[in-house]
Amino acid sequence: MKAFKQYSNQIMWLGILMFGIVVVGCGGGGGGSASGIANAIAPTVISTNPGNTVTAVARNQNITAIFSTAMDAATLTASTFTLTGPGSTPVAGSVTYSGTTASFNPTVDLNNTVLYTATITTGAKNLAGTSLAANYVWTFTTGAINDIVAPDVNSTNPESNATGVPINQNITAIFSEAIDPATVNTTSFSLTDGITPVVGAVTYSGTTAVFNPTTTLNSDTNYTATITTAIHDLAGNAMLVNKVWMFTTGTAVANGPDPVSLGTAGNFVLLSKSGISTTGATSITGDIGVSPIDATAFTGFSNYALAGTYATADEVTGKLYAADFAAPTPAYLTTAISDMEIAFTDAAGRTNPTATELGAGNISGMILAPGLYKWGTGVLITGAGVTLSGGVNDVWIFQIAQDLTVNSGAIITLAGGAKAKNIFWQVSGQTALGTTVQFKGNILSQTLISLNTGATLEGRTLAQTAVTLNANTIILPTP
Repeated sequence: MKAFKQYSNQIMWLGILMFGIVVVGCGGGGGGSASGIANAIAPTVISTNPGNTVTAVARNQNITAIFSTAMDAATLTASTFTLTGPGSTPVAGSVTYSGTTASFNPTVDLNNTVLYTATITTGAKNLAGTSLAANYVWTFTTGAINDIVAPDVNSTNPESNATGVPINQNITAIFSEAIDPATVNTTSFSLTDGITPVVGAVTYSGTTAVFNPTTTLNSDTNYTATITTAIHDLAGNAMLVNKVWMFTTGTAVANGPDPVSLGTAGNFVLLSKSGISTTGATSITGDIGVSPIDATAFTGFSNYALAGTYATADEVTGKLYAADFAAPTPAYLTTAISDMEIAFTDAAGRTNPTATELGAGNISGMILAPGLYKWGTGVLITGAGVTLSGGVNDVWIFQIAQDLTVNSGAIITLAGGAKAKNIFWQVSGQTALGTTVQFKGNILSQTLISLNTGATLEGRTLAQTAVTLNANTIILPTP
C-alpha cells in the first residue's frame, strides 16, 4: 500500500491531473501547461515542532516544519528558515530538508527559558517553483533542561508475529517522539524475506515511518522488519537497541485506500486544541488530551485530580493530558497535535476517489464498499444509518468539504468483518452526532466535534478546535 508516497506528492499530482482534464476538454489545444496549473497551488506549513506558543522546549532540540507538499530543497536555507531570540538576535544554525520536513539545527544549545521566534519566508518554494503565500511565523519558549531520552518504536503495523498480513500492505512504525527525518531511510528501516532484502522506499512524516515495497509481497511468507540505532530524535539521541519484528503474509489483498496514519495522535481517544467539555453521565475509555490550551479547558469532569504529568477524572478510564502539566507531557502533546494535523492533511489530500458527490451528500440507507469517497459539500446521515461492508483489513476514507451531520438514532453498521480502526471521516467543517447515534470510525475534524445526549462512538475524536460531550460512551477501536 502506498500511503506516504501518495501523501508526499499529492498536491503536485493533483495539479498534473487538473492539467490533463483541461487538455482533454480543449481537444489538446491551447497554451496551458502542467507547471502553470501547479504554480497556482501555494504550499503551506501544516505542522511544526515545537508547536506555536509551546513552553518547556528542550534546549538541544532541532526545530522542524512539515509542508503540505514536497519542496525545492535549494530554497530551504538559513536565509529562508531562521530562528531568533530576544531582540530579534539571530541564532546560528544550519537547515536540512528530507521528505516534506525542513529542520533548523542550532549550532549550540538554546538558552534557558527564552522566547524564540521561528520564521519560514516566502523564499521557500515547492517543486513547481510556487512560494509560500506569506511568511510563516511561530514562537516557543525553552525550558531549563536538555532532551536526553532515547526514542523508541511505540507500535508497528503489522504487529509482531501477525499472520495473514495482506500482500499489498506497507510496513509502518510509529515512534515515541519526532525523529530526525534525515536518519530515516532504507538503511535504517529495512525488510527481508529470510536473508533476501526486499526492495522498497522509506518515507517519514510526523512520528510515522513507512516502508513501501516496490512490488507486492509473496504469499504465505515470513518477513522480518528492522529499524536500527541509526535512528535519532530531534535532539540527536539514538535508539538504544534495534527494533526487530516478524510477520507472515496471507494470500489476500487489502481493499480501499491506504489507511491514514494517526501517529501518536492514535494514542488518544479524544484530542483537542481548544478544549473538551462534558455534561451528564459520560464514559470515556482511553486517554484524552488538550494542547496548546491548558488544563482549564477540561470542563465538567468530576473528581478531577492532577498527578504530575497527567490527571484523572471519574468519567475517564485512562489519563487526561494538558499542555501545562509537568514534563514530558507538553512535548508529548505537541507531537500528538502535530500528528493529528498531518493526518488531517493526508486524508484531505488523497486522490482518485471511488465516488464523488455520492447521494448529493445524503448517504442514508446506503451500503458502502471500501474506498475513498469525496464531497464538495456537507454529508448527512439520517436515522436510516449507513452500512460499511468489507473485510478486516479494508479501508474507508470520507473526504467532506463542509459539515458532517448524523441525525438522532442513526447507526453506522459494520459488516463482513469491517473494523472501526480502518474508517476515517475527514471533515473540514464541524461534526455533529445526534442523540443515541451509534457511530464508528476516526473523526478528523477541522472544527467542532459535538456528541449529543446518548450518542456512542467506537473510534476517536481528533478536533482542531473543541470537543463537546453530553452523556456519551466513547471507546477506542478494537485492534
